[in-house]
Amino acid sequence: MDQLPIFVNLRGRKVILVGEGDAADAKGRLIERAGGICVDADDNEAVLAFVAVEDEAEALASAAELKARGLLVNVVDRPEHCDFTTPALVDREPVLVAIGTGGASAGMAKAIRQRIETLLPENLGMLAKSVSNARDAIRAQWPQAADRRRALDQAFAAGGSLDPFQSHGASAIDAWLDSGSAAPPSRLVEIPLLSGNADDLTLLTARLLGEADHIFHDANVPPVILNRARADAVRHEGTPPTPAPEGLVLYLRLPSACR
Repeated sequence: MDQLPIFVNLRGRKVILVGEGDAADAKGRLIERAGGICVDADDNEAVLAFVAVEDEAEALASAAELKARGLLVNVVDRPEHCDFTTPALVDREPVLVAIGTGGASAGMAKAIRQRIETLLPENLGMLAKSVSNARDAIRAQWPQAADRRRALDQAFAAGGSLDPFQSHGASAIDAWLDSGSAAPPSRLVEIPLLSGNADDLTLLTARLLGEADHIFHDANVPPVILNRARADAVRHEGTPPTPAPEGLVLYLRLPSACR
């Protein structure tokens, strides 16, 4: 991963925009859509900066001056000089899907965005807001954080009560809570990997990696496989103990012949 994807809260905050023309106008719309306020380069309260200037020397000089002031700068169409890039967005507020290519190809990011647009229902944002509004009720039903996460994982899974790829009515979250669904029980799943190539992961293995609480693995399992797991999943090199930890526990095995 060459860049750290983050979502920055710009509402009511100042962002420097240098330049004129279509590219500058596009960045201005993006800043304002996120609630930011476009300001000139001499504003000392700005938190970020965009340089949309066609002339190479002028653009780089402006970017260097802004960077010297400690600002993170995006230099339009010059990814090698950018501190950050802006992704293609699928907007289902408050759900945002960002597709970035590290500046390699805006066209590729757009093509991926257009395909994802067709997969996500228009009312996905309403579902997300309903889950947020029900946070206290969810905590009351599953006081333990691990139980709460596993219950939500089960609800959001394909075909689940709150499957985000399906359209839901306003009462979906209440119906899920009223159903009295229990958090999935703790279990240990042993996974013999087909190879050390992440592209060879089955859909089931990829899903389990995204849900696991603990991951035990042989020493020869490469980082490219382990990086597919949740960032907060606990990693352990070696075999799982008896009894295994609570929650969803995976044991990844990679035979030497499959390296």
